[in-house]
Amino acid sequence: MKITDIKCAVIANSPVIRITTDEGITGWSQIETPKPYMQPIVLQLKSWLVGQDPVNVERIMKRIRVRGGFKPFGAAVSAIEIALWDIAGKAANLPIYRLLGGKVRDQVRTYRTLYQHEAKVGHTPDDYRKWAEYGMALEGGFTMFKLPTSYHSSMVADFPDFHYGAVQRDAPFPYPHKGLISEQGFDHLVACVRAAKETLGKGYGLAVDAGPGYLKQDALRFAKAVEDLHLLWIEDMITGDYVPYVNADVYREVTPHTTTPIHTGEQIYLRQNFKTLIDGHAVDVIGPDPCDVGGIAELKWIAEYADLYGISIAPHGTANGIFGLASLIQVCATLPDNLIAFEYPARFEPFWYDITEGFDRMPVKNGLIDVYDRPGLGVNLIPAKAKKYLTEGDSDFFD
Repeated sequence: MKITDIKCAVIANSPVIRITTDEGITGWSQIETPKPYMQPIVLQLKSWLVGQDPVNVERIMKRIRVRGGFKPFGAAVSAIEIALWDIAGKAANLPIYRLLGGKVRDQVRTYRTLYQHEAKVGHTPDDYRKWAEYGMALEGGFTMFKLPTSYHSSMVADFPDFHYGAVQRDAPFPYPHKGLISEQGFDHLVACVRAAKETLGKGYGLAVDAGPGYLKQDALRFAKAVEDLHLLWIEDMITGDYVPYVNADVYREVTPHTTTPIHTGEQIYLRQNFKTLIDGHAVDVIGPDPCDVGGIAELKWIAEYADLYGISIAPHGTANGIFGLASLIQVCATLPDNLIAFEYPARFEPFWYDITEGFDRMPVKNGLIDVYDRPGLGVNLIPAKAKKYLTEGDSDFFD
């Protein structure tokens, strides 16, 4: 079998990859929703793919890994890897998990990130109580939630003098704030998180997405202040989303000194860049994203390595779309018992269920998803239904 073409179309702000072969087998994948600018980066890899045998996934990945990097640039390479596994599974008439060594669980647990805008709340303790109530009422019966707060939210701008720094309202990058948190800002933050957890009670797990932007002293102060809440983890306080480095040594000055689990990793590309976090026990939980880390086989390798060191994994996936959801289910079915849960890709429009075949609407029940046996990813785009969502420049996507 040979790859004949690779195309990338933007559907609802989400780049979708289509790899075609001379045997009529098509591989699909998707890049995180807010990345339409990745389309030309995907297409510039075409010459490294055409003519290659797609079922030799690792051989092709050795050709293109060097062309990726920390988020967002590893997304193109990662999406291609996932589409190659989709082809390999279809060629063997097997789900991807069978090609990765088989499943160790029949259901995978997923957690739901709750966003301020969807719950129509702000950043006060009362808002956080409403936020928690909103989560518990969601379809799917999720048992774990994550709340964006402090530097990973508008709390910095909404609460006066949250930190000792200027509030940048028009900064050209996602999380522009960093610096020492004020005493009143710190007390407000703790009160908000406490309100959410007390509303959820012991029957639900709560994680907090907090940065990047913390100085190490505030990171430790915050983690210790909420130790009694039994949080799942605090995420990305020091580094995180779109930060192009790891800073494991700084995390090591926080993690050993608190019982609150410390988490990071969604922006990191490739296993080699997890070494210092894992070898040095710099964090308790890692969160690689299959759509950014280099693909699903890369994530599995990292999870197994982390398990040797007693480090847990909770893969990222907030905006990975319906194909990202499929990839998370397939790889998480195969991971060791250090898996906590993966982040449910909640940020895609309902029409995706209509233009794809595979999922019968929301697949989550009681916070769990059944591991299915459809070949490859188990999700396919339906050209006749998807065409109306293509932009004019992508009109030849299905040709």
